Amino acid sequence: MSKLIDDPAEGQNAPEFSVSEISGVVKRMIEGEFSHVRIRGEIGRVSRPASGHIYLDLKDDRAVLNGVIWKGVASRLRTKPEEGMEVVATGRLTTFPGQSRYQMIIENIAPAGVGALMAMLEKRKLALAAEGLFDASRKKPIPYLPEVIGVITSPSGAVIRDILHRLRDRFPRKVLIWGVPVQGEQCAPLVAAAIEGFNALAKGGAIPRPDLLIVARGGGSVEDLWGFNEEIVVRAAASSTIPLISAVGHETDTTLIDHASDQRAPTPTAAAELAVPVRSELLAHLAKLEGVRAVSLNLQNRRQRLRDLARALPKPADIVTAQSQRLDHLSARLPGGLRAATQIKRVKLTEASAGLRLQSIRRAISEKSAYLERVASAFSTAARTGVERRRSRLDGLERLRLTLGYKQTLRRGYAVIRDDNQSVITKLAAAKKAKSLEIEFQDGRFAIGRNAPVARKPSAAKKTGGDQGSLF
Repeated sequence: MSKLIDDPAEGQNAPEFSVSEISGVVKRMIEGEFSHVRIRGEIGRVSRPASGHIYLDLKDDRAVLNGVIWKGVASRLRTKPEEGMEVVATGRLTTFPGQSRYQMIIENIAPAGVGALMAMLEKRKLALAAEGLFDASRKKPIPYLPEVIGVITSPSGAVIRDILHRLRDRFPRKVLIWGVPVQGEQCAPLVAAAIEGFNALAKGGAIPRPDLLIVARGGGSVEDLWGFNEEIVVRAAASSTIPLISAVGHETDTTLIDHASDQRAPTPTAAAELAVPVRSELLAHLAKLEGVRAVSLNLQNRRQRLRDLARALPKPADIVTAQSQRLDHLSARLPGGLRAATQIKRVKLTEASAGLRLQSIRRAISEKSAYLERVASAFSTAARTGVERRRSRLDGLERLRLTLGYKQTLRRGYAVIRDDNQSVITKLAAAKKAKSLEIEFQDGRFAIGRNAPVARKPSAAKKTGGDQGSLF
């Protein structure tokens, strides 16, 4: 196929392809040779249309490759593509016959090394800071002695044990643990969901609403801690109405949730120390306060009030018994209702099936066919009548146009006089000022210069006995 054809006869014997056929051959060749490739490059243009697909460019200093990430894959990507990011894209090459170009169907995308991760982290940090998510004015004070503490971390590991142990030593509090993976693809969405879930709890509900949240994880590499740099986690921490302490990694590790949280702890153990004071020191301080008895009396009154209110509540067994009796009554009526409903549906089905006989259907088709023929005949007659009526009106308008045109006026003995600028002359003064005149008659035009006879007024023509007088 690549050989040049010099002989016309030989060219006639060469195989002939349509545009679609040759595009299909090229598509199969490229997809067969590059069914799985990994390409490293910098992300250029990124487009996110309403369809949910992502279109982007992979480029280096000498070439550009078009790429597409389908909607289903884009929703599962751990790393969202951003312009200027250096990445390694995995997928397959294919063609787009509609524009005669090749492109890469991307199935996974990852930053190209720690340097790319840090560059992307810095860019994301600046963008979120510009929105005001890290402003000091947004940060809420940490409660001095929270009643309930919500801890978001891995349910199995040293972190949760250290936090619980430290809280027990300083000041035992109620702790609600929301177990989440602290690394991997599911880390970011589940941590964000846990923060939002704690905030969604109603005050005074069956599950107590925490007064303070702790998001904790042990140390690790940049990749291990990356889930706490994701935008969804940062936004959830910034929008939390419950004060939040972040304790991710060791003291030297810094993630974006640290900037969005109300306070950062260098370690999970330090987070527990920030959450509650030392109980013995607090008791010693309370012993010095004169209002301790007043607080105790207030608590006793409230406890008595609670017991009084509890006696006024109905017994749970009575509530369940009434509903159980109603359920039994409805269950007894259910079989009879089902039989009655079935009988009604069976009668309707019999009536409907009676109208589906072949003779009835044929009669209905015959009636509809006759009606269609009448309508078609009436439509054809109306169309012909309408066309003839419009043609007659058009002929009348054409005759009227010819009658009212100035050409017909010229045939009746009149003339049109124009000056050297082709403007129509209607007055004698204008004719005197013109350098030359042109008279249009029925059968042509006649030009007159400066040396022509001077025009005479209509009054002079009448004195000499002319019909209308001459203009010259």
